[in-house]
Amino acid sequence: MKSGSVLECMQYPIRLTEVMDDLFLYVPIPEMVKPTYDELLKVDASTAFPFWAKIWSSSKALTGFLALEPHWIKGKKVLEIGAGVGLPSFSIAHSAREVIVTDHAPEAVELINKNINYLCVDNMAAICLDWHDFPEQVSVDTVLLSDVNYAPDAFGPLLRLIGILIQQGAVIIIATPERIMAAPFVKALQPFIQRSFPQPVQEVENTSSIRMLLLWK
Repeated sequence: MKSGSVLECMQYPIRLTEVMDDLFLYVPIPEMVKPTYDELLKVDASTAFPFWAKIWSSSKALTGFLALEPHWIKGKKVLEIGAGVGLPSFSIAHSAREVIVTDHAPEAVELINKNINYLCVDNMAAICLDWHDFPEQVSVDTVLLSDVNYAPDAFGPLLRLIGILIQQGAVIIIATPERIMAAPFVKALQPFIQRSFPQPVQEVENTSSIRMLLLWK
């Protein structure tokens, strides 16, 4: 199927799109997300907004960083948490030994699985998981997170999970916008932060500065 082809097998219409050089993924059509959400709200007022349906700047920053420093994932077992579309995971699948991609939204996981099947990737698995109730015994080498620290009421469970993964020997790589509300989250991670630096991302209209955090014990 060619780039630009549209499918409506999911609630949110998706289109095959070149998300980076030579990498094509099915992604929700940006201009259709809000109208589709509004229609779903009419049916079910509790419908959650699909924040997973966009490739955010932090995801692009994480992808760019891994391209520059592939040793963090090459030949390793990698876990992405709160993946959304899962761009970082798809960008490193050819180098990693195994990639586990997770999100709490079933439709995000459905889309990730569609792209796994489309790309015929045999070392990736998509799982519907919430960091509020995450398995504690997860044996991985590297953990990827992008733009996950946006809701202060979720900081506690997420910090707990990160602490467990670090104690199990994983390297944690976080890409985050430098939001004021996220400052307490980053402060709580200070004992484990080994590297912290800005990672610029060129967008259509501006350049976003994303903070990269590398953690291990």
